[in-house]
Amino acid sequence: MPVSSTDSDPLAPVADYLRHLREERRYSPHTLSNYQRDLNAAIALMQERDCAGWTSLTGRELRSMVATWHRRGQAPRSLSRRLSAIRSFYKYGITHGLFEHNPAQDIAAPKRDKPLPRVLAVDQADQLLAGKPQSAPEFGDQAMFELVYSCGLRLAEVIGLDIDTVDQDNAQLRVVGKGGKERELPVGRQALSALKAWIAVRETMARSDEQALFVNQRGNRMGARTVQHRLKRMAQERGLPLHVHPHMLRHSFATHLLESSGDLRAVQELLGHADISTTQIYTHLDFQHLADVYDKAHPRARREKED
Repeated sequence: MPVSSTDSDPLAPVADYLRHLREERRYSPHTLSNYQRDLNAAIALMQERDCAGWTSLTGRELRSMVATWHRRGQAPRSLSRRLSAIRSFYKYGITHGLFEHNPAQDIAAPKRDKPLPRVLAVDQADQLLAGKPQSAPEFGDQAMFELVYSCGLRLAEVIGLDIDTVDQDNAQLRVVGKGGKERELPVGRQALSALKAWIAVRETMARSDEQALFVNQRGNRMGARTVQHRLKRMAQERGLPLHVHPHMLRHSFATHLLESSGDLRAVQELLGHADISTTQIYTHLDFQHLADVYDKAHPRARREKED
C-alpha cells in the first residue's frame, strides 16, 4: 500500500488544522498550544511504534496508544483532552477529504474523578484586591484582576481586551469569548475605579500603536504566562496561603454571584457558557459551602461529631 502525502509528512495536516482553528474558529493561543502539543504527541508515538501515519491509524492501534500513555503516567484528564484533539482533527480531515474514517470516534479515555474547582472565599478575594498600587505596572495589575473577578473573565478574554472595548460612561465591557462570540458585561464599581486609574497611566507604558488594554513592561499585549505570574506574585505579596491563578478568580466570581442571587441562567450568560450544564458545577460548589456552614453552625451537626 503506497504511503499517502498525509502520512509522509504528518505535521502538514496538523499545521493546516491549527491554522483553521486560529483563523476561522478564532481559538485562543493557549487552546491552540494544547491542540498542537497533543497532536504532536500522537505523531511521536505513532513514529515510535512504526505506524504508517494518520490515514492508516486504526481504532485498535489508537486504544493501544492511549494505554501506553496511561502507563507512562498521563492522567485521565490529559488523555481525555488528547483524545478530543485527535477526534476533532480527524473530523476536520474527513470534511476536507484527507481521511475516510475517524479512529477516535468511539474511544473513551479512562474514567476520572471530577474534583470541584477551587475558589477563594469572599474575604480572601477582598484581601487579594485590597492593595493600593504605587506604580504604573501595579495599577495595571490591580485593574486587570479586579476586572477578572468583577466580570468572570477567562484568561484568553482578559488578554484579548482592547482599549476601545471598555465603555467607562456606561460601566460596560465588550468581550470576545470562545468561538468569537461577543458578550456585553457590566463592570462593578471597584473594577471600574481601578480601570480608570490604570487608563490614566497606561500611556506611560504602552507603545503608541498598541491597542491592548493591558500591556507588559515592553509596552506590548500581555501573554498568558505573564498574567499567571503576576497574579501568583500579587497573592503571595498580599498574604494569601494558596496558589491563585486567573481561572480561580473566574470560579470565585461565579460561585459568589450564585450564592448571592441563586440565578443560574444569569451566571451562565455572564460566563459565556453555551450549555447550562457547564454552569451547574457552581451549584455543587454552592451546596458544598452551605453544607460546611451547616456542619460548623448547626447544634445537631456539632453534637453528632462530638459523639
